Amino acid sequence: MKKLLLASTLSALTLSSFISLPEAQASNIGKRVCEYVAADDKKRMRSFLKMNKLKIRKLYKMVECSGQNLLVFAAKNGSVRTGTLMINKLPKRVVSENLVFLQSGSKALIDVANSRVSS
Repeated sequence: MKKLLLASTLSALTLSSFISLPEAQASNIGKRVCEYVAADDKKRMRSFLKMNKLKIRKLYKMVECSGQNLLVFAAKNGSVRTGTLMINKLPKRVVSENLVFLQSGSKALIDVANSRVSS
């Protein structure tokens, strides 16, 4: 009886530790992506996404940096390389919805976004 109780307690503790792990990992992924966008480090961002088997389209819906979506955050920080990468990977509809917000950002990103929407 004691062995059964011990085994069930250990398995419950093990499961509870695994349940809280994805939240911490998701928070870490969002933080990392925001850091790469702020630093305009396209190479490290791409390798990080590939290593974690993530797509920009999926991340865009879930991650916000400083209360802004990734595209607007890139424009406000002047992150041309990572912003261009996101514009090319996101659907045209999403890019056209954010054109107004991109106006306050980099001229190069505005040009890339306009050419993406018009093509």
